[in-house]
Amino acid sequence: MKKNILAPIKYLRSADFSLSFKKWRQKMASKLPLCHYLMRRRYAPEVEHLEVETFGMRFPSCIGLAAGYDCNGTLIDAMEAMGFGFVEIGAITPKEQHNAKRASLYKLKNDKAILNCADIDSDGVERVIENIKQRKSRIIVGCNLAKNSTTSDDDAPRDYLRLFRPLYQYADYFTINICLNSTDKPYVPSDKEQIMAILQPLFEFRRGQNQYRPLLLKISPDLSDEQIDMMADIMIDTPLDGIVACGGTVGRHGLDNSSEIIHKIGRRPGAVYGSPLKHRALEVVKRIYARAKGTYPIIGCGGVASAEDALEMLHAGATLIQLSTEFIYGGGKSMRNIRLGLDEQLGQEKASHVEQE
Repeated sequence: MKKNILAPIKYLRSADFSLSFKKWRQKMASKLPLCHYLMRRRYAPEVEHLEVETFGMRFPSCIGLAAGYDCNGTLIDAMEAMGFGFVEIGAITPKEQHNAKRASLYKLKNDKAILNCADIDSDGVERVIENIKQRKSRIIVGCNLAKNSTTSDDDAPRDYLRLFRPLYQYADYFTINICLNSTDKPYVPSDKEQIMAILQPLFEFRRGQNQYRPLLLKISPDLSDEQIDMMADIMIDTPLDGIVACGGTVGRHGLDNSSEIIHKIGRRPGAVYGSPLKHRALEVVKRIYARAKGTYPIIGCGGVASAEDALEMLHAGATLIQLSTEFIYGGGKSMRNIRLGLDEQLGQEKASHVEQE
């Protein structure tokens, strides 16, 4: 009984509540014209060298928000004001599903990482569509699609199609998330037949539409190199448009400075995001880029915490970059610094190339 009484207090002191409150403040501020203007002035100064054209679209900045931060599309306008060039919302599930109000997100500050031990928190596809329709900005929006946790693996293709159909007219691109590994019942299909069972109905539906929406696959960094090659081959051999590399890792490597909290959490299942993921994410991006001979767009995601990290991801072969963990820690200030720093470095590289010519 005492444990139940203390649970709400414990939740109010958790990283989950702190992050939820932070998102609420961002959403409220973006709804006020003056606050929205001030957010843009402070966090999204003009840049010259971040614009990218890919997937048949013009991205005003190659730096986007990774899925997992704006789960239900309520922060699209706020993220545009923060300087992101595109926003990937979700993961979205067909039916509404929510986590219990208990601590499931852990900040591993000494390693600039996040440990997420929660299932997907989604308001369901119908509510997400309403949220997208209410946005005022024209920022590029991607939808990250996932199956409900109660849906069996065999029925997963139906869930993805149930999302793809109603969302098609509201999203600019789609990411099929097959890296759902934050709980004790992970869904990380690595068999080609399983993946094609998901993708094929989506390809068929898209062929019957008047507008073309790019389809990407979000993969796990825990796949073997051979499995990464297979994902790249699927991209090459099918109408898939690109890959998001990567999601979170179930490994605990790179957390040497967080041993105390890791020991306290124990063997609880969960996925790690942030700086410890950087090395493997770069490896995966390089491998896909080489396998596809640089002919397919890759969104690099994992461990981008500075302008130098972002530039390294671009040099590895990424066309676009996503970040989330660094934004959770540093907010708009971090976004501003990465945006300005990358713009400066790309400008210097461009000037150097002109001089050499």
